[in-house]
Amino acid sequence: MFLAIKELKHGKLRFLMIGVITVLIAWLVFLLSGLGNGLSTLSAATFKNMDANYVTFEDGSRASMSRSLLSESLAKKLEHQTNVSAASAMGATMGTVLNNSASDGKEKVDIAILGITPGSFLEPNVSEGKPLQANKPLEVTANDTLKKKGFKIGDTLKIEGSLEKVKIAGFVKNETYNHLPAIFTTLDKWRSIQFAAPGSDKGIEKPVNAIMLQGENIDPEKINQHFQNTETVTKAAAIQGMPGYKEENGTITMMLTFLLAISAFVLGVFFYVLTLQKSNQFGILKAIGASNRFLGKAIVSQVFLLSLISIVAGILLTYGTALILPDGMPFSLDLKLVVLYALLLLVISILSSLVSVRKITKIDPLQAIGRME
Repeated sequence: MFLAIKELKHGKLRFLMIGVITVLIAWLVFLLSGLGNGLSTLSAATFKNMDANYVTFEDGSRASMSRSLLSESLAKKLEHQTNVSAASAMGATMGTVLNNSASDGKEKVDIAILGITPGSFLEPNVSEGKPLQANKPLEVTANDTLKKKGFKIGDTLKIEGSLEKVKIAGFVKNETYNHLPAIFTTLDKWRSIQFAAPGSDKGIEKPVNAIMLQGENIDPEKINQHFQNTETVTKAAAIQGMPGYKEENGTITMMLTFLLAISAFVLGVFFYVLTLQKSNQFGILKAIGASNRFLGKAIVSQVFLLSLISIVAGILLTYGTALILPDGMPFSLDLKLVVLYALLLLVISILSSLVSVRKITKIDPLQAIGRME
């Protein structure tokens, strides 16, 4: 470590340039991580926030709400299954609302309308106003991002394409579905919006899209065998089944993988070139008794210190960037992901230095100091 610190002080400019490259790589990795996490949160925040363990869909729906249609009465039957502590139905549809309280009366906003049972474990806590009430089907709770669009408690919203109207009774936080702000309403009100057209409910009594289950160690196969036309999956699988979720995360993951691979190559080349430039110095050190182990530890320590400082700088730049990003950008830094990618970058940097260490072990002291052709 002593030799590593001394050399870092001596070659400030060279190591500063390598450090800047490492900072930029780390910065880009953390920015992509925040963007990927922000997109996944925007896509499935409501599903992720729900205190459920499993989800029952219609058989053949491939864990997708839009392709599933079940009867609400199935929820009561599911509650009596082994390890199921609670079951609650849910419906989801996309829509556009008109804010009748807007100054021009023509403000349109795309939303996700989610039907749930008031007071169930699916209902999010309100941050402002009142929660859903079964005896007030016209009242809804909405994601607080709508406040930035001028919506407020007491506003009456007209559902475009239907005769239905709802009134905002409260706001909730971090509730988005399929990239849209979520509005929670009662199941009956949701059905009046979703199945307004005659026959669209396929003759199913009180149709819903899915039934959320609470309980540990639930056996999905047993439930599917007991109830015909059902497909029970974990909540994680249900999240993966949301439109575009898997594709978005796959794209970001691929970009991060390529970036990490490129960073390993770039850093490896940098340190290898530096090692070649210092072959004579390493040869002299070996000639006066320095072991390969000692020199290898010096190289690894040097890379560790430089990478650690650069990664920390990259993290600070990322958090600073997050402060100036526009509100509409889906960017969310997860501390666990930041730590994970920081450790990955550190490990990659250390592994890339092993090429230089291997080169050192092959240096002949006499050749290095020019005494042998």
